[in-house]
Amino acid sequence: MLVPLIKLFFSVLVVALAVWWWAGLTEAALAALLVVLVCAVGVIWKTYRIERWLSESDLHTPLPWKGVWSEIAHRIQRLLRQRENQVTAAEQRLQYFLQAIQASPNGVTLLDAQGRIEWCNATASSHLGLDVSRDLKQHIVHLVRDPVFSKYFAVDQHDSEVVIDGRASSLVKTPKLSVQLHAYGEGQQLLLTRDITSVTLADAMRRDFVANVSHEIRTPLTVLGGFVETLQSIPLEADEQQRYLHLMAVQADRMQSLVADLLTLSQLEGSLPPGLYEKVNLPDLMGRVATDAAALSSVLSDQEGDERVPVHELIFEPVPHWSLLGVRSELLSAISNLVSNAVRYTPAGGQIRVAWSRTADGAIFSVSDTGLGIAPEHLPRLSERFYRVDRSRSRETGGTGLGLAIAKHVVQRHGGELRIQSQVGKGSTFMLVLPAGRIEPLSD
Repeated sequence: MLVPLIKLFFSVLVVALAVWWWAGLTEAALAALLVVLVCAVGVIWKTYRIERWLSESDLHTPLPWKGVWSEIAHRIQRLLRQRENQVTAAEQRLQYFLQAIQASPNGVTLLDAQGRIEWCNATASSHLGLDVSRDLKQHIVHLVRDPVFSKYFAVDQHDSEVVIDGRASSLVKTPKLSVQLHAYGEGQQLLLTRDITSVTLADAMRRDFVANVSHEIRTPLTVLGGFVETLQSIPLEADEQQRYLHLMAVQADRMQSLVADLLTLSQLEGSLPPGLYEKVNLPDLMGRVATDAAALSSVLSDQEGDERVPVHELIFEPVPHWSLLGVRSELLSAISNLVSNAVRYTPAGGQIRVAWSRTADGAIFSVSDTGLGIAPEHLPRLSERFYRVDRSRSRETGGTGLGLAIAKHVVQRHGGELRIQSQVGKGSTFMLVLPAGRIEPLSD
């Protein structure tokens, strides 16, 4: 800007001196004034053109002038490009931030100072049943119609979270949400939602488990306490004492079995999956299972005292010449539980068939019985701890309600699965499916 002013000064000086030399001082002053006016008009015109150029939507068009005005325009363009780059970078950071919030497993909803929705991510939309395009600027209390949330939103302090029912995807399952408000900005609020359905179910399962264990232990303890009190307070004959002591021993064995099964489950859940280094001789293992099944069937058939009832028909198919790669104690427990369950729940005179078979994917151990069968609605829950189709009948047969849970854990730890097929009135088939990597020919 300094160079044009110097040029203007010298131009006015030269013109003034020339006119003063030829015409006089007055004419020189007028000539200098005229030159200044002409330059001022030029400056005003160029300023007008720059103003029009700045008012255009596209400031990247070529400049229609040169010199100092071109330099001014170039500097303006450079500043505008810097500003555009800054705006673009800010928009990218904002998009990255929004994408990160969208990817969050927790719901995020932004509320203005009046509690109206300004934005929410997809998780919050799913949790609360919101529609971003429809519900913007709607008050959150009008959309989340839960009395617990309404009361929570109305208070001034939100130091803790509350639990409400989320938007159910089906009539069967209603999710549980943890909700908390956080203040930010100038009166705005951040509403965070977290799906705690699995946590709630885990707590319920823990409470049920504790209640079931307490109930299972309390029953034999009550019986034992009653017998002890009878023996202490009433004189009995020797044969009556022996009968009472036998019943007490039965209840004590029942508690021991329950504690042993609980310890087994605890060990299975807390230990690493078994490796492939231990080889279990399958014929020897099944020989032990067959002996135990025959003994259990005889005991159950003699429950009525001296009256003998027909024993079960136990059919053990020929055992393949295999080795199982896994933990012998765990495999024995899983297989024995399936066989003993079949013996316990099959009426006297029924048939129980035990067999191994090979498939393309591995091997299947199956136990089929001709018992009463199980209704379809019970099948998905049979492997839950303490779940029984008929509680009274289970206790009569001496079961703890943990056998199928143990079998399921064992086979899953060995890379397989538990399968159950049953028809009411026709019997049931329980199968342990083991992967091919757990089976190899038995070495001589």
